[in-house]
Amino acid sequence: MNQYLLILRHDPAVFQHMSPQEIQQTFAKYRAWRTRLSDAGRLVGGQKLEDTDGRVMRTSGDSKEIRITDGPFAESKELVGGFFLVSAESYQEAVELCHDSPHLEFGAIEVRRIEV
Repeated sequence: MNQYLLILRHDPAVFQHMSPQEIQQTFAKYRAWRTRLSDAGRLVGGQKLEDTDGRVMRTSGDSKEIRITDGPFAESKELVGGFFLVSAESYQEAVELCHDSPHLEFGAIEVRRIEV
């Protein structure tokens, strides 16, 4: 069985326009999706990430000088809001596990196979 990282990307402004009740309903949908993955034996792990903190580190050119910028979305307004680690027989099956994710209402899910 292979493992895949489901990277949840979204524009943080999406949630700023929601009422507290809408946010609670949305998180209930995420919990239900997580439960379905777990009950199916596919969930390995996952967490929500903080929207307000983070740093991006890069080297610049040949000098190997490390440049640090505030993040998590210094160059774009899209950020990684969380991740799920799942097990699946194939890449296609991992993609299919995303089809009923509530995150697709707000952003994108990047599916990446874990190299072993």
